[in-house]
Amino acid sequence: MHRVLVVEDQETLREAILEVLAEMGLEAVGVPTAAEARNWFLAHRCEIVLTDLRLEAPEAGLEVLQFVKERAPGTEVLLMTAFASVEVAVAAMRGGAFDFMVKPFSMEQLRQKLLRISALLVERSSLENARTQNQLLRDEILGAWGGGEIVGQSPIMLELFRKIEKVADSNSSVLILGESGTGKELVARALHERSSRRDRPFVRVHCGALAEGVLESELFGHEKGAFTGATRQHRGRFELADGGTLLLDEIGEISPAVQVKLLRVLQERQLERVGGEETIPVDVRVVAATHRDLEAEVQAGRFRQDLFYRLFVIPLRLPPLRERQEDVPALAEHFAARLTAERGRPPVQITPEALKLLSTYHWPGNVRELENVIERALVLSDGLSIGVDDLPFGPTKAIAAVDLPLPAGHPPLREVVEQVERQLIGRAMRTAEGNKTEAARLLELKPSVLYYKLEKYGLIDREDG
Repeated sequence: MHRVLVVEDQETLREAILEVLAEMGLEAVGVPTAAEARNWFLAHRCEIVLTDLRLEAPEAGLEVLQFVKERAPGTEVLLMTAFASVEVAVAAMRGGAFDFMVKPFSMEQLRQKLLRISALLVERSSLENARTQNQLLRDEILGAWGGGEIVGQSPIMLELFRKIEKVADSNSSVLILGESGTGKELVARALHERSSRRDRPFVRVHCGALAEGVLESELFGHEKGAFTGATRQHRGRFELADGGTLLLDEIGEISPAVQVKLLRVLQERQLERVGGEETIPVDVRVVAATHRDLEAEVQAGRFRQDLFYRLFVIPLRLPPLRERQEDVPALAEHFAARLTAERGRPPVQITPEALKLLSTYHWPGNVRELENVIERALVLSDGLSIGVDDLPFGPTKAIAAVDLPLPAGHPPLREVVEQVERQLIGRAMRTAEGNKTEAARLLELKPSVLYYKLEKYGLIDREDG
């Protein structure tokens, strides 16, 4: 129930208003003067104030408005006056009044105004409760994740943290999707460390770094004499991870033959070493990671559909850094603190200008690129701080960034700018693997502008072809 203070020196009108308020179920108190209103408000407070403009002084009501708003900005004030004017309206609104009513007014008009104020207060209270709950949840999540390698407070990262906490203790397979450099291994480790398997091994194998035969042996093991050079028995990563978690990094790179054997192990939870006959049971939680679009790989016939669905039980998508650039300053400071501690150096500060520049860069290499930039900046800095000049990009380094040799003589500025622009566009097209829409986004250009420039610099045929 909202409490209402009525400030009106006409007793008959004051009592009529109080009666309407009581009928509406509002708790109401009436006083005749601004002085009494101030004293009562200091002692009790309320959510709504109705005050006449002219009380013991011509603009005493405005003084009540100012007094209330200074002490309780959330209290809504409704002014009543028989002397309506533009000046009064402007003064009331500037002072923070909800509205004003011109006397004489009907009790139904008053009722409608109060209903609007009550609805506003209810909505505001709901929003505040939601904000409080969200803040508590946010603090709880960040408290649980504080001090770890996965840094972020953006909404998209908080949602990722919530999903990790929710699925960590499941035995279901997880597929981590994300561009290179987004931190897929860190998420896999976080899943392991928050699971009941945390005291058992966490084992990683990079599927894309090993040839087919070597990968098969690394995953499933081999017996002595299984092939030339197999001089002893070798336990594979599945066996080494027994009871724990196995990260299959870059799962999209494995050959069809290995896909078949991997599917069987996932289905039956047992394996035979290469060249062996013994069936070995394994209890492993499999986490796979890839930068590829596995659904597109399935459609193209390069990845088995049944294996895809076996892995795609719980998908987790890591956002590229450009989708959470509000996290860049915290990440940069985290890397600076960690790297200086590893080198036994005193902490350094990253200047606000450098943080701003870091936050506006598009980060094609994602978090890994940011870490490398900070490491390089620490080497180049004076040891006390990292400034704009310590970063490898920025307005003063545009020419150096594209390795553009300065022409002899004094060429027109236009020619130099065009050479820089041409090389930047070419680099963006290579980074985007020929995707013009992606290249336009990287360059922060409209696609139509990029198409024009590709034609202008004679790049379109070469890039298309």
